[in-house]
Amino acid sequence: MITSDILIIGAGPGGYETAVAAAKKGKTVTIVEAAKVGGTCLNEGCIPTKALCRNAAVMDDLKDAETFGIMQCSYTLDFNRVMERKNQVVCCLQTGVETLLKHKNIHLVYGKASFQDAHTVKVGEELYQAGHIIIATGSVTKYLPIEGLHLPGVLTSKEMLDIDHVPQRLCVIGAGVIGLEFASIFNSFGSQVTVVEFMKEILPNFDTDIAKRLKQSLSRKGIEIINQAGVKSVEQREGGVLAVNYEVKGNIKTCEADTVLLAVGRAANVGALNLEDVGIAFTPKGIEVNENMQTNVPHIYAIGDVNGRCMLAHAATFQGMRALNHILGEADDIRLDIVPAAVFTSPEAAMVGLTEEQCKAQGIAFTAKKAFFRANGKAVSMNEPDGLCKLLADAEGHILGCHLFGAHAADLVQEVCALMNRRATVDDLKAIIHAHPTLGEVVQTAAHEF
Repeated sequence: MITSDILIIGAGPGGYETAVAAAKKGKTVTIVEAAKVGGTCLNEGCIPTKALCRNAAVMDDLKDAETFGIMQCSYTLDFNRVMERKNQVVCCLQTGVETLLKHKNIHLVYGKASFQDAHTVKVGEELYQAGHIIIATGSVTKYLPIEGLHLPGVLTSKEMLDIDHVPQRLCVIGAGVIGLEFASIFNSFGSQVTVVEFMKEILPNFDTDIAKRLKQSLSRKGIEIINQAGVKSVEQREGGVLAVNYEVKGNIKTCEADTVLLAVGRAANVGALNLEDVGIAFTPKGIEVNENMQTNVPHIYAIGDVNGRCMLAHAATFQGMRALNHILGEADDIRLDIVPAAVFTSPEAAMVGLTEEQCKAQGIAFTAKKAFFRANGKAVSMNEPDGLCKLLADAEGHILGCHLFGAHAADLVQEVCALMNRRATVDDLKAIIHAHPTLGEVVQTAAHEF
């Protein structure tokens, strides 16, 4: 029996960063990982896709080279080199996480964990015990009850990241963050891309204005996006061609593709933990927790994707900080209700706070104002005039949300996130000097519309 102060199941962003923070506070930590440190984000999510996004951005720049006076530019895409670079990026960051976990107070264990009792976890043949346990097992790919999803050539995002060629025709099922990022990447690489989405708009959790404008931009790049289309089946035809059959407006239509990407979201990874035996309450959406990330078993916490509250890596990290602070009896000012999100398409989209639709649903009085990238000097000089910033404020002027579409939207949204954490108003934003010419001025321009 190996004992420690805190036992963490899962070494993704929530797990490993909490482990390091706890170790620095003098706590002994056992952290268990079933696969590779870094979790979904580092190994099959955020980081490898962002590496591919960079390759795609370079391709887009080369295609547009004549706009910048670079004539007769000749190039070819070596996809093997692209994937090698992606793997090198992941390996480099994995090494960094492993180094962090070599802290004297941290004991890293590889293997699958399952509860033996409320204080004990079994990994292989070894038992590990702790006064507090944090579950950070992340999420797994969600499947739909659709015939043909396990045919050869139907891939999940994990498998798509290891593909050895650029498909001539790619059909993406799902227009959420994962689906649109891959659609954008492989469109830049030269694939003919079709996206089939069940909902009325792409990015269902984003502001409708942003979703509509992003759809228009992606469509101009040659990506076909079909909304309000329910996939009925996938079948394999002669020559290995995959046919995605979907219903739209009462009619059955078909998209033929060489590769199909299933990107309909992720589900909390609660399997094989023996949660029922310990009495931990959970639903298909995830483990139930309170604002301190405690489960109904007070010394057991659940953070990140596994609790289903917010499936973002940075949310997992700060939920871990909240759980650790609660264990240590320390107060914090973390605003878990203010979480920025970004989509690394080309152009990017980002958001923080409430959308117009959410304000209306909650009966919150608000004012919304917009500013456009086409009026921003830096955006125009970059040849990136396609973009929009929308700010929402309440009756007293406090910022309720920010919704961005355009170059570097993922970076720009952070300024508003910081202001919202300090209960700032649009007048506060107006009074902050911004460097010129910068993309950040588009946010202040939106504020000046109030």
